Amino acid sequence: MTIHRPGLPEDLPPGEALWGRWALLAAIGATSAEEQRASGYRTGLWVDAEGLHHDDSGCTWWTMSRGGEGRFVLYGEDESSDVKWHGTPIDMLAGGPDWLPYDELRDRIEGDELGCVYWYEDGAWARAPYPDDLRDDGLDCGMSGLVDRERVLGELADRLHVPDGGADAAGLLADAEAHRLRPEPFLERLRPARHDDAPLDLPAVARALDLAGLTVSSRSS
Repeated sequence: MTIHRPGLPEDLPPGEALWGRWALLAAIGATSAEEQRASGYRTGLWVDAEGLHHDDSGCTWWTMSRGGEGRFVLYGEDESSDVKWHGTPIDMLAGGPDWLPYDELRDRIEGDELGCVYWYEDGAWARAPYPDDLRDDGLDCGMSGLVDRERVLGELADRLHVPDGGADAAGLLADAEAHRLRPEPFLERLRPARHDDAPLDLPAVARALDLAGLTVSSRSS
């Protein structure tokens, strides 16, 4: 999926699908040690009560949170964003709905920590209008790894052992995107990252999946 520079709302997949991809990749790396860190700096992908997070400890950070049923907000920054440096000030919150986390967003803006804001409701993404000469808002460099479904699928496939007749990575990802993942079969197929000899923390993974709202009971019909 191509992301324009600057990004366009239609560059993003449906909010539920993006949430499912991001949450699934974040959950498979969850550990109890990370859960116990009530505060402090974290990197990588993770899930908490506030939503989904991505921080590469360098030039990009992003958050996606829920604003109610069928509503999401995506905000963050990549160093490629020209929004806060543009000669004509850009109001990233212009046209935003009343359910956005305005206190958090305004604090980020005042601290020069925000590159763009997108919101999703009624089945469509939207953002504030940009001037014609804006070169980039950082969406491409910051979010392409989660927007590109094939890249997400590749990362997931590398973490799964799929026995004959078992659900494949594409099916499991589709279930996560639809928020109907059955946790027990998924956890049974999960394996550690190839570069990591540490054992999986399956209870932490299961809690992260549940916290993100991706799962249904395996007993459900």
